[in-house]
Amino acid sequence: MEKFDELKARLAEISDLVRAAAVLGWDQQTYMPPGGTAARSEQLATLSKLAHQHFISDEIGDLLEASAQETEGMDYGSDEASLVRVTRRDYQKARRVPSELVAELARVTTLATETWTQARAQANFSLFAPHLERIVALEIRLAEALGYDERIYDALLEQYEPEMKTAQVEAIFAEIKPQLVQLAREIAEHQDRVDDAVLHRSYDEQAQWDFGVEIIKSFGFDFQRGRQDRSAHPFTTGFSPDDVRITTRFESDFLSPALFGTFHECGHALYEQGVSPALARTPLDGGTSLGLHESQSRLWENLVGRSRGFWTFFYPRLQERFPRQLADTDLESFYKAVNRVQPSLIRVEADEVTYNLHIMLRFDLENALLEGKLRVKELPQAWNAKVEEYLGLTPPDDTQGVLQDIHWSGGMLGYFPTYALGNLISVQLWERIRQDISDLPAQIESGHFEALRAWLREKVHQHGRKFTPVELLQRVSGSALQAEPYLTYIQSKFSDIYDL
Repeated sequence: MEKFDELKARLAEISDLVRAAAVLGWDQQTYMPPGGTAARSEQLATLSKLAHQHFISDEIGDLLEASAQETEGMDYGSDEASLVRVTRRDYQKARRVPSELVAELARVTTLATETWTQARAQANFSLFAPHLERIVALEIRLAEALGYDERIYDALLEQYEPEMKTAQVEAIFAEIKPQLVQLAREIAEHQDRVDDAVLHRSYDEQAQWDFGVEIIKSFGFDFQRGRQDRSAHPFTTGFSPDDVRITTRFESDFLSPALFGTFHECGHALYEQGVSPALARTPLDGGTSLGLHESQSRLWENLVGRSRGFWTFFYPRLQERFPRQLADTDLESFYKAVNRVQPSLIRVEADEVTYNLHIMLRFDLENALLEGKLRVKELPQAWNAKVEEYLGLTPPDDTQGVLQDIHWSGGMLGYFPTYALGNLISVQLWERIRQDISDLPAQIESGHFEALRAWLREKVHQHGRKFTPVELLQRVSGSALQAEPYLTYIQSKFSDIYDL
């Protein structure tokens, strides 16, 4: 295994460059002073270019071929065979992309992210528009370099959800949208049955922080191998399974954003912390797709964190931290409040019924941008029109509209569908979990998550990127991606809450 060992050593060095860039990216969104943006953009461009150049070298190609021969006959799921198989796939894609384009994307998105922060604070899309125009042009170049058979969006979607096509996403959305819209209409006729005013009282930010930390510790987030900070938009990043960072944000007069945002990012972090240590410093270290990754965040945020059983245990503890705010609200009323369904402007604050509608409108707009059917300067108006079409609302300003998400400033066109896919996958996994852990509801009601976390670590997390999302979901759930479990869950849960 001489060549395989040599390959691992080279890949470890490349991983170090990638992770070093990730540290700088984390710092930019948490502690870097705004004046450091220009220098940071060059630093990230340099690191990204170096990592890419080293990875696409002929030397790596030769080592991959030699390693393929050395690992021939090994079990498909072995670390060795998986490393060669997955890295060859990555290598073939990366060779299509010029290193200069990689550097330019890093440079432009770093500058754009800082400008997005300013534009969002000022509700002024025109500040951000020139940066987004450049990003869209670069993303089109990237898609052309990667190649695609049908739709340009396919090439970008593939980066986040391997083997998924635009047409498949459209088919999934076509299947779930009518039922979600119908359910939302039925609920709208019974809005008086749920009141969430309790969530909009004054809540001390430090007390919110402390309660969130208490919860994610119980979920299993290891603060010896991770930390939490604040940022304009919550995110998770990891530099190894032993160094995973999450962020959150707070509103003093709205309890939900920090509460469920913290649960959400913890789900991502548990995935990263759960990857087998043997895969560290290799291309296998990380989630197999963003859809699988989002399934973990949405599972902990919604299937656990918005469940009646969860609040049966934790609501008394929340009342201890906020006795004045919660004195007049019983458990059942609070459970219904955190699950209230009402179309909203902000995606990260959306309820489970309308959340996927937010994703659909972004998916539509991204396709239009990439296919030349929509210009960047037309985006605010197009956004508002889509929000009216899908949610029946009109954003009062760009901050609550087109500027609310950080993703486009980071060049992440093609990412948004993975949130919806994650919702579907989370419930599909949950059905299997319930079969394997028969007393899970009782465990959650008693504040115990060890069995759930262990199941996820064994079935999903430890494998990193060894299997494609299609392979992993088939292995774990016994079937390909299905919408029916998700739709059944949504219908059942909210029919109960709203007595439909």
